[in-house]
Amino acid sequence: MVFFSTCKINLGLNVVEKRQDGFHNIQSVFYPINWCDAVEFIEQKNQKEAIVLTTSGLKIEGDLQDNLLTKTYYLLLKNNYALPPLKVHLHKVLPTGAGLGGGSANAAFFLKALISYFNLKITESEQLNLAATLGADCAFFIKNKPIYAYNKGTDFLDVRINLSQYYVALAFPAIGSNTKLAYQGLTSKKPNYNLFEDIQNLKVEDWKNRISNDFEETIFKRIPETEQLKNYFYEQGALYASLSGSGSTVFGIFKKKPNLFFPSNYLSFIQEPLQ
Repeated sequence: MVFFSTCKINLGLNVVEKRQDGFHNIQSVFYPINWCDAVEFIEQKNQKEAIVLTTSGLKIEGDLQDNLLTKTYYLLLKNNYALPPLKVHLHKVLPTGAGLGGGSANAAFFLKALISYFNLKITESEQLNLAATLGADCAFFIKNKPIYAYNKGTDFLDVRINLSQYYVALAFPAIGSNTKLAYQGLTSKKPNYNLFEDIQNLKVEDWKNRISNDFEETIFKRIPETEQLKNYFYEQGALYASLSGSGSTVFGIFKKKPNLFFPSNYLSFIQEPLQ
């Protein structure tokens, strides 16, 4: 079975407070983007290992046994869902450390694919709980629609956002961002605006005067290319531009198709309007 796992951008991201458990309470709107990794899995009845993961495309650092795809498979086994041995191949297109949730998307889409393919009786509510144990962004990709996320980013409210008539351009400056480092030096604070209300009631072109990403404070200093990208998008006519997540991808929302040029080592993508 082959599936394609999408990514997301953050329309606003407020780091509200640090929790007693060491995590942070946030407020953000997650919006799905059709920039995808590709994953294939095949049953291997004579395979000694429970799961064998191989990769191609962009390089993935670290032990593949720690990859979220592997963890997803073992999570289902741990919860007493029977699965055969699998050979899994990931073709990596989405950059890591990009603020796009690519690894989380792979895990959530793999979870949904396994449930569908092997006809596992797992409700959406149970899927959300399972995904949340894998990572904060994973639960969003179970829904994979625009949502307002709060608390640790795993509590959701439906939100009326539709960017299907806009061009959404993304650019990754070939420098990954570490989430732990992104939090260092960041001061948690309650925003002076209501993200849930404003994102739905304001026009897209008015977001820039109201809606912000708190991580820009630290990421722009650590990776100056990100601030340069944001300014470049506005120079090219973006209605709204922002860092996504904890970086280092920057996106811009355009009414007309932009004519953008990036350095050769940058990765970029444009999501076009639905016709």
